[in-house]
Amino acid sequence: MVKAVVAGASGGIGQPLSLLLKSCPLVDELSLYDVVNTPGVAADLSHISTPAKVTGFLPKDDGLKQAFTGADIVVIPAGIPRKPGMTRDDLFKINAGIVQGLIEGVAAHCPKAYILVISNPVNSTVPIAAEVLKRAGCFDPTKLFGVTTLDVVRAETFVAGISGERDPAKTTIPVIGGHSGETIVPLFSQAKPSVNIPADKMDALVNRVQFGGDEVVKAKEGAGSATLSMAYAGYRFAEKVLKAVKGEKGIVEPSFVYLPGVSGGDSIAKTTGCDFFSVPIELGPNGVEKAIDVVSSANENEKKLLEACYTGLKSNISKGIEFVQNPPQK
Repeated sequence: MVKAVVAGASGGIGQPLSLLLKSCPLVDELSLYDVVNTPGVAADLSHISTPAKVTGFLPKDDGLKQAFTGADIVVIPAGIPRKPGMTRDDLFKINAGIVQGLIEGVAAHCPKAYILVISNPVNSTVPIAAEVLKRAGCFDPTKLFGVTTLDVVRAETFVAGISGERDPAKTTIPVIGGHSGETIVPLFSQAKPSVNIPADKMDALVNRVQFGGDEVVKAKEGAGSATLSMAYAGYRFAEKVLKAVKGEKGIVEPSFVYLPGVSGGDSIAKTTGCDFFSVPIELGPNGVEKAIDVVSSANENEKKLLEACYTGLKSNISKGIEFVQNPPQK
């Protein structure tokens, strides 16, 4: 029996993500948690003719405890989008606080669960999660993941637009680093099968992978962000974790993890100077089996991109750790 939780299930990412998990044959019980509307979302999904049983909880009546207790996997897309007049710092403080509260719930009610953090900024929210779990004495680096799959999905899709490959997912492209702007580094030189990208298109392609989210915000005319593609990416990664838990071998996907705590991570942490970094990881029944070093094989152009990535990422990671160690004054 697999119990999956979506924390932030009523939002723009949470609802389509919950729909995809309801359709997943690997999920037996789907528990939805949010501050509003969750019973309605659960009722709607419960009419779908797939095996997973769906329940929805609100904060009242110990809802968080009921939602999280016994969970095997917790996916966290919770948070608010940036609103007019709100600085990125304002947004960070709100979303950081939301993630901190949810991770405290995980530590209290399902400390052995796999935790998939989607809430932005991932470069900071995953270090926040790690700090909270450390304090609670239940931090397992092999079970904490920052979901960076959307960057991978975009790289696959945009390359297919150039190569003409009909099925983008047939091309494996490692996208490493972090999950915002210049911290996102696609390693097209290590694509399998190899892809031939014309030199005059490379810079624009890299930029599009790094700033694909802006493209969606602009197309939605400020009325939303990348919610549907992010829900798909979150589901794709969750499904891979669940398949690995069930014993499927050879599953590899990039994820933002705590390198010193996973096999093969130490050398990558030394090279990058970052304890948290997204690299391809091999998944197994207990989470991360090993981190795969693709950094040392980057070509000269990619190494330049990585230098900019390291600078931004170190600052983002420090900001997350600082948030927990020295909470902002309310």
